[in-house]
Amino acid sequence: MANNEKIPVGVLGATGSVGQKFIELLSNHPWFRVAEVAASERSAGKKYKDAANWILSTPLPKDVAEMTVKECEPVLSSKIVFSGLDSGIAGGIEAAFAKNGYAVISNSKNHRMDKDVPLLVPEINADHLELIKIQKYNGGCIVTNPNCSTIGLVLALKPLYDNFGLEAVNVVTMQALSGAGYPGVSALDIIDNVIPFISGEEPKMETEPLKIFGKLGKDGIIDENIKISAQCNRVAVVDGHMECVQVKLKRKASKEEIIEAWKNFSAEPQKLNLPTAPLKPVYYFEEEKYPQPRIHRNLDKGMAALVGRLREDSLFDYKFVVLSHNTNRGAAGGALLCAELMKAKGFI
Repeated sequence: MANNEKIPVGVLGATGSVGQKFIELLSNHPWFRVAEVAASERSAGKKYKDAANWILSTPLPKDVAEMTVKECEPVLSSKIVFSGLDSGIAGGIEAAFAKNGYAVISNSKNHRMDKDVPLLVPEINADHLELIKIQKYNGGCIVTNPNCSTIGLVLALKPLYDNFGLEAVNVVTMQALSGAGYPGVSALDIIDNVIPFISGEEPKMETEPLKIFGKLGKDGIIDENIKISAQCNRVAVVDGHMECVQVKLKRKASKEEIIEAWKNFSAEPQKLNLPTAPLKPVYYFEEEKYPQPRIHRNLDKGMAALVGRLREDSLFDYKFVVLSHNTNRGAAGGALLCAELMKAKGFI
């Protein structure tokens, strides 16, 4: 597809860390191209290369570097926008864009739990896109992806949920620094240290999966009934959230059956061969010391859940670890996959 045939998209919050990741992932995308970048009044009017402190290891795309940053107002020519806006301002801006006919694919938390907004993980609840049809946004819409730590968890849980049922989940996270944005956590706070609190993170992990695994109802999602307890910690890793998970299943399963369920798991994005989709949503490692963030976080475009150390548990049924790339799968990459699914399904 020639560049002028690709669908033009805008990036809101383009100078921030998530906005930069959107630009990086879209730079050679087969379906979409960055046509406009928007950010705060402080950045508006400047060339992107002067407004953004580019923090990624890949070079800033030359065409985006020369773009003039616009304000986050619904006057952009691109009718599809990716939002990497800070949650302090995202809610109203995203709603304004949707009301003016834009398709908003958001990484921000503000609309995730709205009754008529899909909280989308394309491998798990593609059918939740039907909620768009009951949104009252004058032809526009809002679709969100979940919290970065939730995404890795639910990808690992989905094959267990489908095959054996889930009664209860306990999860303890060790979350990467990039999840806090840029400049993020002070070096004096995190070096030689673990911070056993991430604001708002535990409630998200305990509630978001219930909506993701929920059933599509006439007026919105009917939440699934699973007991979930979460404890969240910040650790001195750049990228890659590690989670220690315990599960109580509804029906008994052997270790071999669980591993087989993970290995055989495939879903709509794989069937549709979506550009950003991982070849396999879940990888299982037999090696007892795997997965590890530094070694495995970029496996399969950084879009898969990486699972290991499955063993029986004396309090629950089983326990295991799961690793996922928090800025690829957990943020911009996850939102981009949502947009790809929307295009493949005719929603954009």
